[in-house]
Amino acid sequence: MYLGVDYYPEHWNVNTIDEDMQRMREMGANIIRIGEFAWHLMEKKEGKYDFSFFDMVIEKAKKHGLKVIFGTPTATFPAWLAQKHPSILSEDEYGHKRSFGGRRQYCFNSQVYREYTEKIVTKLVEHYKDEDAIIAWQIDNEMGHEGSDICYCYQCESKFREFLKNKYKDIHILNEVYGTIFWGQTYNNFGEVPAPRPTITIHNPSLALDWARFRSYSIESYAKLQIDLVRRLKGKHQQITHNFSGGFFDKAFDFNKIAEKLDFVSYDNYPVWGGLKEPLSPAHIAMTHDYIRGLKCKNYWIVEELMGAQGHNIIGYPPRPNEAKMWAYQAVAHGCENMLFFRWRGMTRGAEQFCLGIIDQDNENGRKFYEVQSFINDIENYEDVIKSEIKSDIAILYDFDNIWSWRHQQQSLEFNFTEELLRLYIPFYNLNTNIDVISIDKDFSKYKILVVPVMQIIDEELGKRFEEFSKNGGKIIFSFRAGIKDKNNNIHFGKVIPCNIRDMAGIRIKESESLQKGQEVEILGVGRYENKRGLCSVWRDLITPENAKVLYRYNDEFYREKACITENTYGDGKVYYIGGGVDSDVLSELAKEVVMENNISYIESERGLEVYRRNVKDEEWLFIINHTDKEMKLEGNILKAYDSKIIKRKSS
Repeated sequence: MYLGVDYYPEHWNVNTIDEDMQRMREMGANIIRIGEFAWHLMEKKEGKYDFSFFDMVIEKAKKHGLKVIFGTPTATFPAWLAQKHPSILSEDEYGHKRSFGGRRQYCFNSQVYREYTEKIVTKLVEHYKDEDAIIAWQIDNEMGHEGSDICYCYQCESKFREFLKNKYKDIHILNEVYGTIFWGQTYNNFGEVPAPRPTITIHNPSLALDWARFRSYSIESYAKLQIDLVRRLKGKHQQITHNFSGGFFDKAFDFNKIAEKLDFVSYDNYPVWGGLKEPLSPAHIAMTHDYIRGLKCKNYWIVEELMGAQGHNIIGYPPRPNEAKMWAYQAVAHGCENMLFFRWRGMTRGAEQFCLGIIDQDNENGRKFYEVQSFINDIENYEDVIKSEIKSDIAILYDFDNIWSWRHQQQSLEFNFTEELLRLYIPFYNLNTNIDVISIDKDFSKYKILVVPVMQIIDEELGKRFEEFSKNGGKIIFSFRAGIKDKNNNIHFGKVIPCNIRDMAGIRIKESESLQKGQEVEILGVGRYENKRGLCSVWRDLITPENAKVLYRYNDEFYREKACITENTYGDGKVYYIGGGVDSDVLSELAKEVVMENNISYIESERGLEVYRRNVKDEEWLFIINHTDKEMKLEGNILKAYDSKIIKRKSS
């Protein structure tokens, strides 16, 4: 099991390296990650490659028993390259060229940058392909993070037009698909199609979706360039990874497309960052791990695990004693099987002076050092448990085409895709069930329950997959606006909403309402939910049941006959439709009912106490994680504030 730190020896006097590594070993580390921001150190002048500094670092690492992950340095190119070839710099939507000085300022479609990428990566990997200490190569660093996934330069616009020409072949087909007859936007040739820079009102939705797909393709293509190159040159003992950042549903690319080309997925886990007064909720953090695990449906690495407060210019909430260690336990519970903490020592110069690490500027072993040490000493005892396969009966489904479609036409000012996914994730998380968060492109036939939040793009093929799943006994929970659009981001013509799932849902929707800030409507339970009340926000579909049973209806003057939540038997399964942003109490009760009906194991615990189950060789193990600043209890186990335990559960 690999447990270690992110190390930037180039930031410090070389005389500190041996002492640093000795202290890392004392802490329990057996691996370091290096190199991903050091292009200039490797090539101070064009074509003059020098890896002697890292030769020295690696020799010292071997002397101290440390393995190495080496990052290709393309996230931060040297100043001489920007000066010689300013065309490599990306541009924002207003035509402002990004200046040298930050990071990831390159354009993914710059042929010049791709050529220089090939040169530095080739020289680096060829130099170290036989180095036994290097066990993996990290491609670039957090691709697309901090807005670097967006570029509107002339190179991107030209490549976009090529992308469209390859897809549609004939401009008349594009015009028909986009409906460019509207507002007189018809094109005579692909050279007239614009990148969707700011305009009056909004751009054509089909154009906007194709642009999003193109952005994703651009990033995937650049990643593939590096992955293929490293795979051809690397040693047989070396693997390939990439460290994905958080906020993935807000990105301009689909992580799945890059993940499928990697040997293993890595993640940078930051439950809090600059400007936040408190961390993300425990459920939100858990969902990110379930998403990362779902990229390859395998356990994964974390190569940046937060330890100290973070901030480039605004500093965020500092993790309380044992809180960052608790997040590390949560990560391994959800499938992280190797972990590196960020960072060994906080930098005292440059843009990340306030991104704190294990060791602070005083260079003393403090509380954070001993927290990591205690985590490593404990976690090493459970390697078989941590590396065991996670099996889930519940899957949350997402689709980036759908996410990008929502992004272009938000429909409600209160709409946020991540929040709507979490709305349906949290009730199952609170029952401490195992959940996978996966793309619709993955095989979902093995699950008992599918949860499908706000899937407004449903084509016939996906509709048939849902039908087959339900007919075979599966349960599906859809939420509002399901099936209103096709894969071209156009409203279905001649079909009744929810299109392509209407028969299985047993409902029809003729009208809907966007609910704005502070606007909530009351819903009332029906049948087995009689006398129950709830609230609906963000949106509401006004549902007319056909074959479906009404579980909740609206309680207002005009729409008392319209349903908000329905249930329909379809084949051997059931289909639920949740017509709006329904509150957590209502959804929690429904989730528990569905889990119990499907004989899915769950554990009830106090709010703030997370329990994650792993099964190893007919033994049941529990990760018990206290996300609160209060003492909590579970099955005789007492957990102090931000405490975590791994226990073998006794047979009942």
